[in-house]
Amino acid sequence: MDKYINLIKLSVGSECYESLAAWQQTKRAQTADGYPRHVTRMWPKRQDEILNGGSIFWVVKGVVTCRQRIIRLDEVIGSDGIRRCAIVSDPELIRVQSALKRPFQGWRYLKPEDAPPDLPKGREREEPLPVELNRALAEIGVL
Repeated sequence: MDKYINLIKLSVGSECYESLAAWQQTKRAQTADGYPRHVTRMWPKRQDEILNGGSIFWVVKGVVTCRQRIIRLDEVIGSDGIRRCAIVSDPELIRVQSALKRPFQGWRYLKPEDAPPDLPKGREREEPLPVELNRALAEIGVL
């Protein structure tokens, strides 16, 4: 199978790329082997496609800002006995071209052709545009 699918998820509580990165470095946000994880209630039905090269794209304050390669899905049983899915990802956060995204619940599938491209080499360390300017440029189709 050479087909893959991505996920897209709101990073609730993150103020910026840096706060998402800082959260993922806390023990609470990591697996026992030190990888960042996000626990979600629903298990993806397209698991094989996700694990075939998919990434999780993070939306921070209404803007897609970065992605991480998904390395595995772990089963987590909550204290309430409910089975959940831990989306375990590579620690490297890869900045992508900013793209506006309206709020949504949970995660969604994101086709590769609909995903924002990675920032070109050398630009990933640039200061991001202010959120308001980024949003205005995206609304008029510049970004």
